[in-house]
Amino acid sequence: MAEPNPKKEHKSPGRKPPDTGELLEGIRRADRTALARGITLVESTLPSDREAADRLVESCLPHTGNSIRIGITGVPGAGKSTFIESLGLHLTGKGLKVAVLAVDPSSSLSKGSILGDKTRMNDLSRDPRAFIRPSPAGESLGGVTRKTRESIGLCEAAGFEVILVETVGVGQSETAVHGMVDFFLLLKIAGAGDELQGIKRGIMEMADAIVINKADGANLEAARQARTTFRQALHLYPPKADGWRPEVMLCSSTEGSGIEAVWETIRKYREKALENGSFDRKRMEQNTTWLRQAVSEQLVSGFYENPEVSRAYRELEQAVAARQISPFRAAERLLELYGPNR
Repeated sequence: MAEPNPKKEHKSPGRKPPDTGELLEGIRRADRTALARGITLVESTLPSDREAADRLVESCLPHTGNSIRIGITGVPGAGKSTFIESLGLHLTGKGLKVAVLAVDPSSSLSKGSILGDKTRMNDLSRDPRAFIRPSPAGESLGGVTRKTRESIGLCEAAGFEVILVETVGVGQSETAVHGMVDFFLLLKIAGAGDELQGIKRGIMEMADAIVINKADGANLEAARQARTTFRQALHLYPPKADGWRPEVMLCSSTEGSGIEAVWETIRKYREKALENGSFDRKRMEQNTTWLRQAVSEQLVSGFYENPEVSRAYRELEQAVAARQISPFRAAERLLELYGPNR
């Protein structure tokens, strides 16, 4: 959980507040510079920018919801960036507009890899129908996912029909991405001890498709065996609430084989979900979940930003560490300080 931040963000002297009306007009015209500026505004931590960002996001709402949102996750080495570029180019070749975003709760040590991914997606980054946005690195998963959700809305308002959301971090970021997309794709590789590691209840239950990448050359037979293993594993799980049975496919991002089959599976899922009403129902459930999360985040943020709480926190933290007071009693005192000011 976040701790009080002694550093206060201040508005720069003479800094002109962004004109959200102009930004919206530019975004609606699919002006990539306006879209980039809008996302930068959404990512800002300045209080004044937060207000402007909220206005921009709300003004984009009537123009959102017309894309297919696809989450893509996979262990390091699974070839996510190559796969995303191959899929993205396949889709832009069909005339579709594709945006690539990322959820990157980077640690202060690792810093994540999305910037490296962008430089590796050379062809896609030059495609006029594509937009690639490195995600902000930060220690708060909640803060990063909020920015990614809002960025999705801006990209949809700009007319992007396919939104690819990549998980750069590991662990909770998969759950966060699953909660903001329509289709969740798990990318795996064979022959690297990855098959057994992949058969974990949580990630398997979230996946709408498992794609075994690098299924080419000498690795093709191992990939086929991995496909059989995953198909058998999927039979152990009950059908999803929407009735969809996840598929296991092979592909080679470098050769381009299997990419069309992946896209056709996503299209088939979307058609079936729209038909049975689960597509719209899932999005409505996601919206109400985001509301609850936003309330929780703002309560936590308001608590730690409270001056009395901030002053008392460090002292009580040291007292807890020295076993002079229990954590629960310290928490009660902090909440008592915060209570009258709520």
